Amino acid sequence: MRLPLAIFLMVLIISACRKEEIITRNSSAKLSFSSDTILFDTVFTSIGSTTRRLKVYNPNKNAIRISSIKLSGGASSPYQININGQATNQLNDLEISGKDSINIFIKVSINPGSAMLPFIVSDSLLFSTNGNHQVVQLAAYGQNANFLDAQTISQNSTWDDSLPYVIYNSALVEKDITLNITKGARIYFHKDSKLFIAGTLKVKGSVGDSVTFSSDRTEQIYRDEPGQWGGLHFLKSSKSNSIEFTSIKNALTGIRVDSLSENNEPKLILANSILKNMEVSGLMLYNADIKAFNNLIYNCGQYLIYAVLGGNYDFKQNTLAGLNFNFPRQSPAVYFSDNYQTESSSQSAELKIELVNNIVWGSLDNELQIDKKNTLPLNIRLQNNLIKSNNASFTENGNLLNTDPQFEDPRKENYHLKVLSPAINKGISLTGDPYFHSYLFQDLSAISRTFPSEQGCYEIK
Repeated sequence: MRLPLAIFLMVLIISACRKEEIITRNSSAKLSFSSDTILFDTVFTSIGSTTRRLKVYNPNKNAIRISSIKLSGGASSPYQININGQATNQLNDLEISGKDSINIFIKVSINPGSAMLPFIVSDSLLFSTNGNHQVVQLAAYGQNANFLDAQTISQNSTWDDSLPYVIYNSALVEKDITLNITKGARIYFHKDSKLFIAGTLKVKGSVGDSVTFSSDRTEQIYRDEPGQWGGLHFLKSSKSNSIEFTSIKNALTGIRVDSLSENNEPKLILANSILKNMEVSGLMLYNADIKAFNNLIYNCGQYLIYAVLGGNYDFKQNTLAGLNFNFPRQSPAVYFSDNYQTESSSQSAELKIELVNNIVWGSLDNELQIDKKNTLPLNIRLQNNLIKSNNASFTENGNLLNTDPQFEDPRKENYHLKVLSPAINKGISLTGDPYFHSYLFQDLSAISRTFPSEQGCYEIK
């Protein structure tokens, strides 16, 4: 009986010792952090606060006691910290076991008041341990904005670059109303929101100060994430729209147009713009009327251009790059059809296509497909394009098939041409085109275009 009792007592003593972990008092014992600076990107006041996580490590063998963790700005700081479920601006005497860690959640709420310009809101998180003082910097880029929540724009309006616009639950430009958007304007969309245009949209950026349409999630992790918002949707009653020097990115579909023009002007002129990172397509067109000049469209999940149910399409000097480093795409980058089929029905309409001096390139064997499924007239001008295709008939009229255009660095989104590109001096003269003096006289970078031009949206400097 004595031996088992002695063993039991020893186990109790050892267990008690293990529970009481040694806390180091060594002044050389320090903490380590997942980052020495916590950066919050643009924070919009009405959206609410934004939270980041900081991981605090104790790399030492023994436990360590943090005398205090506090915000330098104290109670007046725009930041708050949450440690072990406790929201505070200071916490004292916190222990971390040896080789263990804790999470600190940092929240920021910014009220820029009447400030009209971007500004940086800074603070710091201070750690005191064994006489050591360590600092983690906090920085937020905050800015006020104009907020629209399920709003109808019912009078002629102009949006400029003084404040960004943030759209919740979509917005509508009413029939017979014009919304002008000027250079430098930034239009941000909350999740799944769209801009519907029943009236007229006029977007006019400049070569050095484009207009931006994108998601309201501006953190680095969302920079190239597709499908964050719905896109621009031009309805049947919409008319005389134009988009120039504009960046549209990270939507489900960049631009959708549902019908032909109801006047003598194109339904939409898209010029000198960049569309990228769409989950489905850059352009989705249903029997639409669109003219597109000097645009760069790339990295879309299914199509760069999806045009069905006929329509009237004029595309000149565009670079359409379906290399798709981020999408396992199986459909051709550019698709036209005079027919639209559903499970229960099929509709057809006349299809007119004019493709001149474009680059249509990508990772698949066939990146341009034109489907004729009905007896209605098919009017196609396909001239002096560089095309990746298995359709031998595309070789006519100066088109160049299956020859790498030699982009500078498409993985870094650089679609300029190398000096030995086969697309150089292969473009037919467009000086007689009715839109030459408005759009085609220069390229996407505002370099004067001389003929024979380069194919695509960029001239060689």
